[in-house]
Amino acid sequence: MEKLIELYAGWSGEKPAKTEKIAGAGSNREYYRFTDAAGKTVIGVIGTSRDENHAFIYLAEHFNSMKLPVPTVLCVSDDELRYLQTDLGGTSLYDALKAGRDAGGRYTRKEKQLLVNTIRELPAIQMQGAVGLDWSNCYPQPEFNQDSVLFDLNYFKYCFLKPTDLDFHELKLEANFRLFAKDLTSENTDSFLYRDFQARNIMLDDAGNPYFIDFQGGRKGPFYYDIASFLWQASAKYPHKLRRELIYEYYHSLKNYTEVPSVRHFVERLSLFVLFRTLQVLGAYGFRGYFERKKYFIDSIPAAMQNLRELLELDVFHYPYMIDMLKRLTQLPQFAPKEEPRQSRTDGLKTDDASIFKGHPQDGPATFSKYDGRGPLVVRVFSFSFRKGIPEDESGNGGGYVFDCRSTHNPGRYEPYKKLTGLDEPVIRFLEDDGEILTFLDSVYKLADAHVARYMQRGFTDLMFSFGCTGGQHRSVYSAQHLAEHLNQKFGIEVRVVHREQNISQVLERR
Repeated sequence: MEKLIELYAGWSGEKPAKTEKIAGAGSNREYYRFTDAAGKTVIGVIGTSRDENHAFIYLAEHFNSMKLPVPTVLCVSDDELRYLQTDLGGTSLYDALKAGRDAGGRYTRKEKQLLVNTIRELPAIQMQGAVGLDWSNCYPQPEFNQDSVLFDLNYFKYCFLKPTDLDFHELKLEANFRLFAKDLTSENTDSFLYRDFQARNIMLDDAGNPYFIDFQGGRKGPFYYDIASFLWQASAKYPHKLRRELIYEYYHSLKNYTEVPSVRHFVERLSLFVLFRTLQVLGAYGFRGYFERKKYFIDSIPAAMQNLRELLELDVFHYPYMIDMLKRLTQLPQFAPKEEPRQSRTDGLKTDDASIFKGHPQDGPATFSKYDGRGPLVVRVFSFSFRKGIPEDESGNGGGYVFDCRSTHNPGRYEPYKKLTGLDEPVIRFLEDDGEILTFLDSVYKLADAHVARYMQRGFTDLMFSFGCTGGQHRSVYSAQHLAEHLNQKFGIEVRVVHREQNISQVLERR
């Protein structure tokens, strides 16, 4: 640490006014934020491996020369064990997506846009970043090859598979491993394989633009690996629809840099790397969890096993013994999926006289009513047809809003959508591509957020929103469903959705 401060002082001309240690991730590298008297910050890094540090320093300088969004290395010690780099702030993509993860993978439009921005930028560092790159500087090896694949597959075997005590034929499995490794390395691609492309390694500026860090383990290799690593990260809980959309964005962004294979070939190749990456992750979780006894990695195993379980259901892999063994692995009792207990309305909330839902003293007596302090709030959201009248308020409260969606573009005018509703993907795509409904809902969200926050503060028990359109089938259904999910995700309250004309109702439970 003293030598790092000396490096900073030699670079800046004075010692830092403030030093703050930054929490590290899975590596042995130490990170510090140095702040000078004027409040400007840089990041200081201490690494235990000169070769690893050298790889990062070389790659950062190369990527900067290609105008790619990465930190700039400012100063390096003679032994390359310490260096300074520009500070990209404290908000990672992982931090920005926390609410979506906590909601079980229900990401807002804003969160989805952050993912889109990131995935569109990935081909730049993979393809443009590979131009003129001297692969001999990569650590610990310059290229993704069969030996590295077999190393990771055996890492999975010894660190995860064997500790489960599952019975398997080692020679048969090894034969399938070799065939799998051959298939993974069958395409010669001159691209940069980031290797650790994950949300924790993407920093965001104030405008939400992504910057890449921790690429020191990169090497020459197939671009499929990074997209598989990113979208099948177990803890992210990306829903299938979102994954498909992000793969589409990546595929079309890749076209700007290289000739791309057919969609079918691309998806088939990607599936191989998703399976490989899943086994690789389980190997790491096994070592860090079973052997090093780190709780985070043990707790991460169920989500990774669920990824594997879903992947094996695709039935697209041609490694009979390995796939049979993996299916038996997912059926072991310790990996059986567990049902989440259903939470009642009053779990975790006290609704007695000491309730947190009491009216705020600053409200003043004139704002109190008989509904104050009863909580918790339940929001009801309706879609309906104006032809059949506005839904009645059965709560007796009489509060809420009725929104008219008829000013927006109506998909019901077009034959392909007439038998569908606002819950169906073709209608959703029509409305979102058109954009009018999104502008409409932006205003609704602002109004609804303020009202819900105030009702929760006051301890009110009921609030109602209704969306009407001509037939109660497309625009109103889309709007009602999206407002319901938005309020449930943002405030954690119970939301009851009723699509009256479609005879559909749903309860989004309180979290």
